Amino acid sequence: MALTVAIQMDPIERIDIGGDSTFALALEAEKRGHAMVYYGPRDLSFRDGKVTAHVRSLNVRAVKGDHFTLGDFHVMDLSKADVVLMRQDPPFDMAYITATHILERIHPQTLVVNDPKEVRNAPEKLFVTEFAEFIPPTLITTDLREIRAFRDEFQDIILKPLYGNGGAGVFRVKQDDENFGSLMEMFTQFYREPVIVQRYLPDVRKGDKRIILVDGEFAGAINRVPVSGEARSNMHVGGKPEATELTAREKAICAAIGPELKKRGLIFTGIDVIGDYMTEINVTSPTGIHEVRRFGGADIAALVWDAIERKRK
Repeated sequence: MALTVAIQMDPIERIDIGGDSTFALALEAEKRGHAMVYYGPRDLSFRDGKVTAHVRSLNVRAVKGDHFTLGDFHVMDLSKADVVLMRQDPPFDMAYITATHILERIHPQTLVVNDPKEVRNAPEKLFVTEFAEFIPPTLITTDLREIRAFRDEFQDIILKPLYGNGGAGVFRVKQDDENFGSLMEMFTQFYREPVIVQRYLPDVRKGDKRIILVDGEFAGAINRVPVSGEARSNMHVGGKPEATELTAREKAICAAIGPELKKRGLIFTGIDVIGDYMTEINVTSPTGIHEVRRFGGADIAALVWDAIERKRK
């Protein structure tokens, strides 16, 4: 089955081909003989009921420093594509939300992965609260009084921007931390949105597990262990990946959320689990494909394309 695939992503010349999941998906598409075009979110337009983009034909190869070839720019009616991969990284801001509204105009005639309406309706740190039995104590607010009370109750907390990504702006704040006031001033000054506050989970020292689901089914997992002196386990800030297996609790989490992900058309998702608690559900541009494969796990890029091709049939 040869498909026409449009990939909406961040600048391809800047990606790390050994760690970027979008590149892994593009390599698998190339292997299967799909015709690919590439464009960035700012190349997307909507006029007179038609969704278009200034695109360039794309070929990829696993050669560091020479991993892609682009053709000349041309305007493409994206309703003529079979598949659009919406893969640019957050922040989940109004530009991101606007892109979901535009792409929703062509879905599902053109299959947008993940479903843009459901991506818009499932902000990663808010969506997780729909599964309250699996998450740590969590507060979402701009009210400093509520945040102080939460810290007084749990003594040790994590502060995060509600729509941030990649571990940016994540702080661990203990009860006696004298920087708390300054941190709250910073959040108030730089973010209009509420913050998310969670009880600190000491199990993060053992790792923050990324579990990948494809069309609602478990596909693979990797554990990410933070370096000494760092509260974040994200790999781009030094987190060390290691092989892992699912616990009974993690299997229960996957069984509970999987059907909902499938129903919403969220084909490629990643959840984060620390100890017994799920902290996020990633639906925008999940990562982890390379790491799972590197430690002997499934070829998740192939599983994603299997799911897409089933839907296109």
